[in-house]
Amino acid sequence: MPSKVRIALDAMGGDVGPAVVIPGAAISLGRHRDTEFLLVGDRARIEPELDKHPNLKAAAKIVHTDVAVSMEDKPSQALRRGRKTSSMWLAIDAVKKGEADVAISAGNTGALMAMARFHLRTLPGIDRPAISAIWPTLRGESVVLDLGATLGGDAHHLVSMAVMGAAKASVLFNKTRPTVGLLNIGAEEIKGHEEIREASEILRARNLPELDYIGFVEGDGIGKGLADVIVTEGFSGNIALKAAEGTARQMAELLRHEMQRSWMSKLGYLFARSAFQALRDKMDPNKSNGGVLLGLNGVVVKSHGGTNAEGFAYAIDVGYEMAHYDLLNKINQMLNREGGALKSVQPAPEDVS
Repeated sequence: MPSKVRIALDAMGGDVGPAVVIPGAAISLGRHRDTEFLLVGDRARIEPELDKHPNLKAAAKIVHTDVAVSMEDKPSQALRRGRKTSSMWLAIDAVKKGEADVAISAGNTGALMAMARFHLRTLPGIDRPAISAIWPTLRGESVVLDLGATLGGDAHHLVSMAVMGAAKASVLFNKTRPTVGLLNIGAEEIKGHEEIREASEILRARNLPELDYIGFVEGDGIGKGLADVIVTEGFSGNIALKAAEGTARQMAELLRHEMQRSWMSKLGYLFARSAFQALRDKMDPNKSNGGVLLGLNGVVVKSHGGTNAEGFAYAIDVGYEMAHYDLLNKINQMLNREGGALKSVQPAPEDVS
């Protein structure tokens, strides 16, 4: 474990920028005193926010740049315009140079993935990184990936994600052989796209020692916690994530409305306040913020662009945990254990853009 966890923050990323990033860093620092920050962005916008948080100011260094990647930029545009100059690139570059243990951004997802993949490259055996996150379930937590790093993917990409997700789950959940399921429109083997069925056949046939493949899992099975790891391609994974977050907010609003509808409801709320608070905490999407870009030669975390300071703090917490417990090295070791879990899986061809 490193004595200090060094975190590079893209201070200009997200819908708000420093007004969320800086107070979020201050919240996380209160939970993890052994953290040092590189705040990358426009000094004129960062310093007024940083002056409000003396403890953070003492643990932070500003890396100035007035170039920021727009939320509307296409990945190719971001690479052309922001390479070597933007706050997003410089945060990733700090990881590349060993000046930071992890980079965190709430900026453009496509741009972050393109820059991280271009600059850090991927681990041996991995052709395409994936965004993974911890998903609260009825049984505890599950690792879900891909949540939007890339759209589509063949069977070999799905198998690679299954191995990476199992590696992360084995470390986080302390399980030697985590259960893995493929997200599909039905549990029957004949359902789903061809690449999903082919990936299922590969996982069953190879019976990898790194994971316990249980078959297809339908959408409602994620929340039930039917598997430690749920694997899907980025398009459906991102839709599932946004649908779950929207449902959580909807349920919270409906519950709030019902609790205020009559004096009987208000009285019932007083008696069950602690239970409702616990439910609200478990349904809060901010507490699940922070997706790790698995498969890279470095730790990069993606935060929701529209999160608040508390939500961004949770994304920083994710990055802290990854660095503090050296999960990247442990995942890499698992991927290459006994000659390499992925050596028998042919990588998909590189994307051409």
